[in-house]
Amino acid sequence: MKKQAPRLTIIALAIALNIVLGNLALFLRLPIYLDTVGTILAATILGPVAGIITGLCSALFTGITSDLFSLYFSPVQLCIGLMSGILLHNKRTSWSLPLKALLITLPGTLIAALITVLLFGGITSSGSSLLVQVIHGLGVNQTLSVFLVQIGTDYLDKLLAVSLVISAVKALPRYRKIVS
Repeated sequence: MKKQAPRLTIIALAIALNIVLGNLALFLRLPIYLDTVGTILAATILGPVAGIITGLCSALFTGITSDLFSLYFSPVQLCIGLMSGILLHNKRTSWSLPLKALLITLPGTLIAALITVLLFGGITSSGSSLLVQVIHGLGVNQTLSVFLVQIGTDYLDKLLAVSLVISAVKALPRYRKIVS
């Protein structure tokens, strides 16, 4: 039980980080989401399972309290937690930060695009829906239109999140003793 307390504390803090940053981005109408910083942090420190748990709990809490759409997009959080854990936890790969951010972004963006098209007809509350409709009007498949527009904001969001997390983890050289 004593070994689990630090892990649960990190997950709880990561969930809070997702909720606070996600709501801040929503409130300020930023072109990025910031709701996966905690998910990526938990996955980097504790592994994919912790990332998945953090993402799911964040999506459920946010969906129940402030943003109903968060529930529908919870599979994206699960994917981000899994991919971040695989690519960032205990890894010393020579891959560049932009490549890691892209590999974390792509599967989640594909899932988000499918959810947007299947559940919401390609229209979301973001301002990018107009651009999606223009691209779709040019003859591009609607799912591809959503994906093309969303990949830009998603990649910027994940690049920022991964950069913040890696910087934070590097600043905490003794975190391994906490979670071992």
